[in-house]
Amino acid sequence: MRYLLFTPELFAAEGGIARILRLYLKALCEVAAERDSVELLSLNDRSIEERELRQYSNRKLSDWTVCNRSKLDFMKAAFRLSRSCDVILCGHIGQLPVAWAMSKLRGGLSYYLVAHGIEVWRPFSLLERRAVLGAKAILCVSDYTRRRILEYCRVPPERLLVLPNALDPHLAPKAPAPPPANGSVVLTISRLSASDGYKGIGHLIESMPAVRSSIPGARLRIVGRGDGLPALQELVRRLELKDAVEFTGYLSDDEIHKEFERCTLFALPSQKEGFGLVYLEAMANGRPCLGAREGGTPEVISADTGVLVEYGNVAEISQAITDSLRRKWDLNALRQRAQYFSYLRFKERLASVLHA
Repeated sequence: MRYLLFTPELFAAEGGIARILRLYLKALCEVAAERDSVELLSLNDRSIEERELRQYSNRKLSDWTVCNRSKLDFMKAAFRLSRSCDVILCGHIGQLPVAWAMSKLRGGLSYYLVAHGIEVWRPFSLLERRAVLGAKAILCVSDYTRRRILEYCRVPPERLLVLPNALDPHLAPKAPAPPPANGSVVLTISRLSASDGYKGIGHLIESMPAVRSSIPGARLRIVGRGDGLPALQELVRRLELKDAVEFTGYLSDDEIHKEFERCTLFALPSQKEGFGLVYLEAMANGRPCLGAREGGTPEVISADTGVLVEYGNVAEISQAITDSLRRKWDLNALRQRAQYFSYLRFKERLASVLHA
């Protein structure tokens, strides 16, 4: 069996889709039989260092091709590679029509789609609809995403499978540090793009005056970068929160691990998370989470591991942060929840789908 993974990117972006597709590559290589092989085709990566790639693969990865954002090069490579492959695992619906076209050109080739979140929470084009209907299975990161696809496309329900995302084993700490004594640091990690206002970072900033009135030393640390940063900085200035809100910019994985150690609560009250990998990273580091009661977030954050709020309700967010900072959380419950979404379970679930 020869597997081909389509991906928008593995390392050219910092978001959750790139992170989870690295795990798909890793799992594909590990569940492949002795004589099987895996190939990778990435649209946006300009280059991939072999050292980075080998963290998420093994000798089953026979070749990889990067297209430096050239859709034409991607199409050419897909045509060449699909002639000798048996299964295409498509990491984004934007590439699914290519997988569908390759299946028409080569009989016997089957393909799967990984459905993440907002990219499939919408009506599909005619070509996308045909491609979705032709997929052997659609792997949805949450039941919420599964339900949204069914709203827009009459896919046989048995072909829509829930395969939750997993914690990257390279990012899981061996033993999370206990929260700081009398800690009052709220951490958030997100893209700060102007188009990603739904992430709720502005709502977190707006909640801080009320939080500070109850916990004077409370601080909010914002990790991330993007073109929405100036507007957020202006909001901080207007609310006179210079001493309460700190922007760190982009941080490496090691630096983010240190941020988790220093914080007391992780908060991302986003409206449109298909899953929310960063919540798992927080839980694995022994930190409770605050999220919005929207999208796939309620499938990740449980009552023992965090709190859910109404999206955009600043008063509720303020109260939830205050209560969470004062609450003593069960470190074991947090780690157990993260383990429920472990990479090992993810790999076993993927193997059961591909070998069905």
